[in-house]
Amino acid sequence: MDITRRDLALIGSLTALLAPLAARTSAAQAPEAAIEHDMSAFPPEWMGSEQIAFLIYPEFTALDMVGPHYMLSSLMGSKTHIVAKTTDPVKSDTGLVFMPSMSFDACPEELDIICVPGGAAGTLAAIQDKATLAFLASRGAKAKYVTSVCTGSLLLGAAGLLQGYKATSHWAALDVLAEFGATPTAGRVVRDRNRITGGGVTAGIDFGLYLVGQLRDKTYAESVQLLAEYAPDPPYHAGTPETAPPHVRQMMEAMMADFVVKIRSAGKASFATMQNK
Repeated sequence: MDITRRDLALIGSLTALLAPLAARTSAAQAPEAAIEHDMSAFPPEWMGSEQIAFLIYPEFTALDMVGPHYMLSSLMGSKTHIVAKTTDPVKSDTGLVFMPSMSFDACPEELDIICVPGGAAGTLAAIQDKATLAFLASRGAKAKYVTSVCTGSLLLGAAGLLQGYKATSHWAALDVLAEFGATPTAGRVVRDRNRITGGGVTAGIDFGLYLVGQLRDKTYAESVQLLAEYAPDPPYHAGTPETAPPHVRQMMEAMMADFVVKIRSAGKASFATMQNK
C-alpha cells in the first residue's frame, strides 16, 4: 500500500508518543537495547485504505469541512477527496478559496465516508441544486458512513438519506430535519447506525475525532488529539442556546429566522422532488 508524506509524518509522531511504552517493554528484556522507530510498534489495523469524500459547494462554511478533514486525513492509508460539481475553485462563505481534487463525475462510486459541510446562503442554494442532491443520493446509497456537519445534514435529508434516522444540525435549523423524515436530536455528535452527524461548525472537530476512534482505536484517536493539541477552553460560555445569555440567544434567533424559513421551504420542495424520481 502506498504511504503518503502525511502518513510518514503521522507515523513519526505516533512513534514518538509510543516510545515510552516501547522503552519499558525493551528494558525488561534488554536494558541496553536501542529503540528502533519503525512500523513494528504499530498494530496492523492502524493502517487502513478508506476512501473519504468531502463535498464542497459555493459559500459553504469552511470550518465545517476543515475541522473533520484534519482529523480524518490523519487516518494512515486513507485517501481524502475534496469533491465539487466541477474542479473550478470554490469560495467559502468567508472568502477562503478551495481547489477541488475531483468533480462529481470523477468521484469513486463506493466510498467509506462521505461528509457534507453546511453553511447559510450556500446551503440554501445547494439544497435546490439537482446535480448536488443527485450526487449525494448516489454516493450516500453505497457509502459505509454517511455524515455531515452543521446544516450539511439538511442536504443529506433533502437527498433522502436521513429518513428513519436520528440526526443533528446547527441548533437554529435542527427542527427542519423533521421535514425529511429524520428525528431531530440535539448533540455535538449524533450517531444512528451508519449515519453520523455533527452539530454546528466546531462540532465537526469532535465528529472527526470520534470517527477516527471508531475506524482505528482509542489510542490512535488520543494520539491524533494530542498531536492537534485539541483541548477546548473557550474564553466565553455562550456556545449553546442553553448557556448563551438570553439577549444573545434572542439576537441570533432573530438573525437566523429568515434563513430557517427559506431552507425549510426549499428543502421540503427538493425532498419531494427526490422522492418522486
